[in-house]
Amino acid sequence: MKKVYNRVLDFASHPQAPVALFLVAFIESSIFPIPPDILLIPMVLVAFDRAFYYAFICTLGSVLGGIAGYAIGYFLYGTVGTLIVDFYNLAEQFDVLRTWYSEYDVFVVMAAGFSPIPYKVFTILSGVMQSDIIQFIGASIISRGARFFLIAWLLWRGGPRFKGWIEKNFYPLTMAATVVLIMFFVLFKLILAR
Repeated sequence: MKKVYNRVLDFASHPQAPVALFLVAFIESSIFPIPPDILLIPMVLVAFDRAFYYAFICTLGSVLGGIAGYAIGYFLYGTVGTLIVDFYNLAEQFDVLRTWYSEYDVFVVMAAGFSPIPYKVFTILSGVMQSDIIQFIGASIISRGARFFLIAWLLWRGGPRFKGWIEKNFYPLTMAATVVLIMFFVLFKLILAR
């Protein structure tokens, strides 16, 4: 893991890293399973003075990718959309998600946009449910922006000392993050199973 971390840090200082960040954020919001945080965090750690610029790029890519996910749900759910939902094994729970969406509308999008819940499922669902596109975009900007700017602010606030602390505690942090992520997805599955 330490080698991977060092490689990601090396890539984070590459001149094309902002383009890669935008693309990862865009694709993650519609089809890709890996969140852009894994690139945003090292990019901020390498250049603290660009933290909010990177958060903006990440938010822009994510919101535009969310619009692409919305279009997949609206126009292509019967083909592409079902493949994505099946990939995440959420086909059975999709009806539950539709019920949630019927009750809470874009607030579900806001929750998914801020949390580690697979955001792309809700962007596609928004298109399937033919949600108001302006409200969808607004909810996406608020939730994704809050998430990425919060990460950037926390790292920026911690500064270089924080980078040293992360490197010193790298293994316990990755283990703790993995456990929390697994617990979150198990909880998400249990809630959907009800």
